[in-house]
Amino acid sequence: MHKDPTGVAPALPHDLIRAARAAFGRKATDVVALDMRAIPSFTDYFLICTAQNSRQLQAVADAIEQALRDEGHRPAHVEGDERSEWILLDYFDMVVHVFTAGQRQFYALERLWGAAVRIVIPDQAG
Repeated sequence: MHKDPTGVAPALPHDLIRAARAAFGRKATDVVALDMRAIPSFTDYFLICTAQNSRQLQAVADAIEQALRDEGHRPAHVEGDERSEWILLDYFDMVVHVFTAGQRQFYALERLWGAAVRIVIPDQAG
């Protein structure tokens, strides 16, 4: 996990951690948050994760959506599906990206938004 210069791991919002746990619950891999707050952006965080195939992609997105719905949050916008190999869930202050490995490499959001702080979330996020 990335740490700030003081050596303290950044505190992540509850909803982001809840979404990450839901993704891990469906066996998503390479779960990363990008802290966008210090750069000009339209959201505070990206949550990016990888699914192994299109079926798992939909399962991960559905699990995240359900976990946040249980907290009273619904995405303002959902884009993509298992055929596109990328599903985006927009919660205004957090945008969730669920990719297949090939699409994640192709779009390279972590490189595109390289000025954002990258935070690797371990499976036991909490």
